[in-house]
Amino acid sequence: MKLISPSLLSADFGNLQRDIEMLNHSEADWLHVDVMDGLFVPNISFGQPVVKHIKRHARKPLDVHLMIMDPGRYVADFREAGADILTVHYEACTHLDRTLHAIRDAGMKCGVVLNPHSPVSLLEDIVQVCDLVLLMSVNPGFGGQKFIENTYSKVRQLRQLLDRKNPQCLIEIDGGVNCQNAPALYEAGADVLVAGNAVFKSDDPQSAIRSIKGL
Repeated sequence: MKLISPSLLSADFGNLQRDIEMLNHSEADWLHVDVMDGLFVPNISFGQPVVKHIKRHARKPLDVHLMIMDPGRYVADFREAGADILTVHYEACTHLDRTLHAIRDAGMKCGVVLNPHSPVSLLEDIVQVCDLVLLMSVNPGFGGQKFIENTYSKVRQLRQLLDRKNPQCLIEIDGGVNCQNAPALYEAGADVLVAGNAVFKSDDPQSAIRSIKGL
């Protein structure tokens, strides 16, 4: 499977509706929305009101990535705002199993996120609950960072784990993804690539999306 979820963190915030409409007419599969609280990560980005505005214009699923402390408090809020997929960080979630079930019970697909320093083995007892696992290929908090090369190895490890415990679970990669590293990520076992600058800083964003998907 080859899906792409362009990250609105790299969009033009002054023309957000325009950029969403562009994605509506592109080969993008999901719209990736990074929610940051200034605590779990140093940056502050979208909140529920902005997600609700994005949902009003988007015609593709909203892939909402919570980079916040204690994300379980906000499951119902982001469902109401329009999230279709909700991912939470292993490192920020004390009661991860409870939170993932709450996301599913609210009618969303659920996912867990690992930071670059967190080993895949941490997910041994939780992946059977997940619809997707997102591996951070940069340190979370800011767009435009350099891709961490060890990600390829982690993708292969994760694919082996999922093949044993949850073959239907998708692998998503977020951070520094571009046309150059996308083929190797798909080959390693990734299903969904999040791309920010590689899409929105391109002279032709729709062409960039097609290239990352290998179309």
